[in-house]
Amino acid sequence: MSLESASVLISGGTRGIGREIALRLATDGANITMLAKTRESHPTLPGTLDSVAAEIEAAGGQALPVTGDVRNEDDVDRAVALAEMHFGGIDIVVNNASAIDLSGTLSLPMKKYDLMQDVNARGTFLLSRAALACLRRSDRAQILTLSPPLNLDPRWLGAHVAYTVSKYAMTVVTLGLAAEFADSGITANCLWPRTTIASAAVNLIGGQDMVSRSRSPRIMAEAAHAILSGAHPGSGRTWLDEEVLRAQGVEDFSGYRSCSEEELEIDIFVDA
Repeated sequence: MSLESASVLISGGTRGIGREIALRLATDGANITMLAKTRESHPTLPGTLDSVAAEIEAAGGQALPVTGDVRNEDDVDRAVALAEMHFGGIDIVVNNASAIDLSGTLSLPMKKYDLMQDVNARGTFLLSRAALACLRRSDRAQILTLSPPLNLDPRWLGAHVAYTVSKYAMTVVTLGLAAEFADSGITANCLWPRTTIASAAVNLIGGQDMVSRSRSPRIMAEAAHAILSGAHPGSGRTWLDEEVLRAQGVEDFSGYRSCSEEELEIDIFVDA
């Protein structure tokens, strides 16, 4: 299925995996509405709504940057309305925005707990729900959420309880929507990296050492494109990026490495 002229609504997208997914879909000629907070440049973090919008259009897509917060219902409703106004509807929702703090239970401020639940769990539910009316009118309606498989190994359950709850909630919401709206022709799937991805978040958590043992966000963009273009039909799946690409015949992943000399870091929630 070609993604040419497909209307995509993505939360976040000014940097990292979200940006790479937006640019990859743009090469197909997709129309991309981005809901994000970063309008002004950050002194240390690259990427703003306007800079990525320009990249999307240079790549062959159409861009509609919308300043807003995925936690705010009015902002989400406005983004959906603008996408419908400019692009005639919404075919694809990508739940990309996420907050992370890997602190243990006793050291995590409740403010950080609330932030992760609001951005990750509530934001995924809110954005998906707001777009449902448009998705039900689309003949290629899809929801893709960047969240992990539900790994109930105590190693992961006890590692960072608050973050785990928020990310697993994103997955549960997505799998729930897949079941609830199966008769409406809406597919909903999750995608997660097998290894850590070179990004600002990984740099914050593990520094340049972890970044050097990570893969480029391009691998997630290629996997997302494969799912959204229909290479892997079905709904209610939790995919790993490498799994998606191997199913397409990819065997050599060396081109996605940040540093070919370093051993790759397996991502959290994934068993080696």
